[in-house]
Amino acid sequence: MSHADTLFVNMCREILDHGYSSEGQKVRPRWEDGTPAHTIKAFGIVNRYDLSREFPALTLRPTAIKSAVDEMLWIWQKKSNNIHDLHSRIWDAWADEDGSIGKAYGYQMAQKYKFPQGEMDQVDNVLWNLKHQPYSRRIMTNIYNFSDLSEMNLEPCAYSMTFNVTGDRLNAILHQRSQDVLAANNWNVVQYAVLVYMFAQVSGLKPGELVHVIADAHIYDRHVPLIRELIERPQYPAPTFTLDPSITDFYDFTPDSVRITNYQKNPQIKGIPIAV
Repeated sequence: MSHADTLFVNMCREILDHGYSSEGQKVRPRWEDGTPAHTIKAFGIVNRYDLSREFPALTLRPTAIKSAVDEMLWIWQKKSNNIHDLHSRIWDAWADEDGSIGKAYGYQMAQKYKFPQGEMDQVDNVLWNLKHQPYSRRIMTNIYNFSDLSEMNLEPCAYSMTFNVTGDRLNAILHQRSQDVLAANNWNVVQYAVLVYMFAQVSGLKPGELVHVIADAHIYDRHVPLIRELIERPQYPAPTFTLDPSITDFYDFTPDSVRITNYQKNPQIKGIPIAV
């Protein structure tokens, strides 16, 4: 069975059985009808995915893997903060009339800094280090820029990646301040797993571990019955993942560079309400 399913079920049960409810507290998020969106949360969730063994897609319900990859490339490759450069509609609620989400996500990735090897942005610095000094302990990105927070339409949830090479394996830690477990958990896991696969391929490395650290992992009140049904579903083996082996430059990847086969999964949950 998919290890991603096992981790997801265990996390959800921990939150439901032992989590802290925000009922009675003042909360920022609202449902579409204006009702406060309360959560049950767990602090400091850590999930480990061995990418050398399987691709961490849920089989409890489908993850739209190519759409997830498209959003990841929008941030890391296009370094865009405009929804007109994105093929899905998931950022529409946070965009202004021109399509901008402010100085967030891709905008931060595009900023250039002075590194020892020259001026470049954070993504190019990671790629340079993985090729030239892969055993460095300083290969990381961080888009939680305090000086720009007031000009971000949404402060970054997944905000930092730390890369570390062990032998010929590329490992990474994804730090996330907050996560809507039902709507976003496997979406983010899939995105950053694919990023590790891509960075490994163009750097002559093999994928290793992805460690996902979530400070506030929460289930919204209106998601609780959906989660309870979801975690009781049958589980299947993880799908097979491959990348176009001809690509040696990260900037040449597209969502179509990803191939997923043997993806056996349960039906999708439709109409998941999203708190904003």
